[in-house]
Amino acid sequence: MDNIWLASALWIGLALVASVLSIWVAISVALTEIIVGAIAGNIVGLPIAPWVNFLAGFGAILLTFLAGAEIDPQVVRKHFGSSMTIGIIGFLAPYAGVLCFAHYAAGWPWPQAQIAGIGEASVPIGVGDR
Repeated sequence: MDNIWLASALWIGLALVASVLSIWVAISVALTEIIVGAIAGNIVGLPIAPWVNFLAGFGAILLTFLAGAEIDPQVVRKHFGSSMTIGIIGFLAPYAGVLCFAHYAAGWPWPQAQIAGIGEASVPIGVGDR
């Protein structure tokens, strides 16, 4: 697809479809846009222009920030133990899984396996999936 205007119109049309779909199924617009984008990116085969890649990265950072901004400090203080447990497990489980896979299944040396584990555990869900 060489026509950048057609590709842009399709991406914007997919965003509109995701927005309408999110209202219809009553779930988050951001989640619906991620799902529609993943499906359309793999099935429709739209080219990923640099501006689309920029918007995707910017959106991922913005979503991560907004998710952190929605945390109520009083609730975190009230449930400090469970919050910390979930956070620690949310980091250690992917770290240990990727570390063990990289070292034992892929045969990587320990330093490289540790870097792979840290890289996987520190990336928010959905970022870097492309």
